[in-house]
Amino acid sequence: MATIPSSHLCLFFLLSLSLSLSLSSSSSESPQNFIIHVSQSQKPSLFSTHHHWYSSILRSLPPSPHPAKLIYTYSSVIHGFSVRLTPTQAAALRRIPTILSVLPDQIRYLHTTHTPRFLGLAESFGLWPNSDFADDVIIGVLDTGIWPERRSFSDAGLSPVPSSWKGTCETSRDFPSSLCNKKIIGAKAFYKGYESYLGGPIDESLESKSPRDTEGHGTHTASTAAGSVVANASLFHYAQGEARGMATKARIAAYKICWSQGCFDSDILAAMDQAVADGVHVISLSVGSSGYAPQYYHDSIAIGAFGAAQNGVVVSCSAGNSGPGPYTAVNIAPWILTVGASTIDREFPADVVLGDGRVFSGVSLYSGKNLPDFKLPLVYASDVGNRYCYLGSLQPSKVQGKIVVCDRGGNARVEKGSAVKLAGGLGLILANLEDSGEELLADAHLLAATMVGQTAGDKIKEYIRLSQYPTATIEFRGTVIGTSPSAPRVASFSSRGPNHLTPEILKPDVIAPGVNILAGWTGKVGPTDLDIDPRRVEFNIISGTSMSCPHVSGIAALLRKAYPKWSPAAIKSALITTAYNVDNSGNNLQDLGTGKESNPFIHGAGHVDPNRALNPGLVYDLDDNDYLAFLCSIGYDSKQIAVFNKQPASLNICETKLARTGRLTSPGNLNYPSFSVEFGSNNDLVTYKRVVTNVGSSADAVYNVKVNAPAGVEVSVSPSKLVFSAENKTQAFEVTFVQGIGSANSASFGSIEWVDGSHIVRSPIAVKWSNELSASM
Repeated sequence: MATIPSSHLCLFFLLSLSLSLSLSSSSSESPQNFIIHVSQSQKPSLFSTHHHWYSSILRSLPPSPHPAKLIYTYSSVIHGFSVRLTPTQAAALRRIPTILSVLPDQIRYLHTTHTPRFLGLAESFGLWPNSDFADDVIIGVLDTGIWPERRSFSDAGLSPVPSSWKGTCETSRDFPSSLCNKKIIGAKAFYKGYESYLGGPIDESLESKSPRDTEGHGTHTASTAAGSVVANASLFHYAQGEARGMATKARIAAYKICWSQGCFDSDILAAMDQAVADGVHVISLSVGSSGYAPQYYHDSIAIGAFGAAQNGVVVSCSAGNSGPGPYTAVNIAPWILTVGASTIDREFPADVVLGDGRVFSGVSLYSGKNLPDFKLPLVYASDVGNRYCYLGSLQPSKVQGKIVVCDRGGNARVEKGSAVKLAGGLGLILANLEDSGEELLADAHLLAATMVGQTAGDKIKEYIRLSQYPTATIEFRGTVIGTSPSAPRVASFSSRGPNHLTPEILKPDVIAPGVNILAGWTGKVGPTDLDIDPRRVEFNIISGTSMSCPHVSGIAALLRKAYPKWSPAAIKSALITTAYNVDNSGNNLQDLGTGKESNPFIHGAGHVDPNRALNPGLVYDLDDNDYLAFLCSIGYDSKQIAVFNKQPASLNICETKLARTGRLTSPGNLNYPSFSVEFGSNNDLVTYKRVVTNVGSSADAVYNVKVNAPAGVEVSVSPSKLVFSAENKTQAFEVTFVQGIGSANSASFGSIEWVDGSHIVRSPIAVKWSNELSASM
């Protein structure tokens, strides 16, 4: 007797079920969203993809005036799909043998940038209410200007402009005074250095000479740091929800320093100077040098930041986007808060489905017409023109109607899609190379496109090479929040240490959200910032340490409001010693650049934790004299130091003033909240001194030390107990690092924690052996 295939039985069952239930369906039922878990392995063979199978299942359901609408398909965390159904249709699905579960789609909290929730910030407890959302704190954003009409800069509900504010709003034809309000309290453009470079005036037909942002970057960073609450924000319905900056009541002073050809030191210093004079409390600067960080005395940002810190201003800077190579971090002066970039738990999945059924995860913000409901021919750009898909480099006869795999690098990511589209292609798979690893950046592509990691890219290209008729499609799954992949992870592009100027100072300091961040955008250019993009949006999703920096700037503003007497160094210390080093799955932080476990040379102290920073217990404080002693300790002469202390070189600050106030025998003795040690052939023992100040609620706190020694290093702390009192709010200790017998000549990591039962004051330890250091340069 012949056996009926199980797939035929499944189809017969579906058809019978549809017929038997059709009479009972009610047009009065209200549809709702459901999550459908499916036994993926039971897909009938006649369906080429799970998407086709799911669509067939939905077509078999009882009729309804509200047709079942597939929302997403899932293939990694779960297997199945989400769909909008009537209760009767949902009941019908539950009777299908291959359906494992039908669950209502519960409504969760919606946060567009999502980073406040990811960071643990809440209306009812922690740093937000304890700082009154940084009301009256002024953040100076030095960037490309601001697009003031955006809802993110509404001043609804704000108190009057702080009486301490001394700045003004610069007015012009496209920036009337009415555009400033109680949120944007200052705006000024700095272009003289730029015009000097040009040898003439700015071409105002191409870029605005006013504070108006015609590029988008400044609007994004300003709204990330201190944007007001905006409901129903999104980019093409991606990341839809409520958008808000870190410090929603903080005031913004926008200083435009960057132009189409770059940001000039003269303009940057002028803006920093003006910002301090105007009375800002925090400077947010997502700008830095290219290549290795220059010597501090050659670094205008470091010099300007020193002066700002002298005036009590916190200076928060991006670490740079030159990762994953070592020694790439910039803005690494110890008086600067240096911020690297990490991911959050929100993805925009767009998966590649190959003709052989394999699925590779990707990401995309594409919002246009869907690809045909069948797989398309697949080609590698190297075989049809140029692997990087430069404009005009692809052969239309070999691209027409196909999906093209292009390698990342060489030109703008979205521009590659334009090249494919101009050649007649229908889709793009953007494949990472080794330097980008598994880092995935979502882009608002101009045609159906997705980005995949290096591993997936290599396998897709291998499939093309070995298959006679390679085909593929791309499935776009919208916005997904969850624990897979884990977060945070350090971005591949995030610049990292070791500190090539001063190995004894660990940089970057911390990491913060900087991948696929949604915030306000200019009305002048499209979301890709390319001339070929005609679209205009209110919000945009972009990535970079430029995005992580304003997150920390906003958090610093919250701490400034909560503790107005704290120094910039104390605020930095609170952020460093409360940072965390595990992801939301409980594992150690991972580095997307290497695919391996991250370490303090990559992520500094770890990921910022705003609520814990509100109550750090102890802080490592510093002032400008400490920083001058640091400059002396690294061998700077009086002339080099003069640019920082603004005193004649003849005074010889290292031999006069510091002889009275204290010298540092080593730059590692700077009272920094982290420990970076370099062993060399002539030194196998290093001792650092530190002083901590009790800022906790208990004046009589007692802290005991816990040492997590790096492999190959013996670490001792003296004393091992710190006893504070109302009279003795500060305590000193020494840490001795000894190279162990048979130590490997490589980097090693650990930590020192001071614990009192309520606080864990954690400082990372990074150890480097100098012969390995020099070999890597």
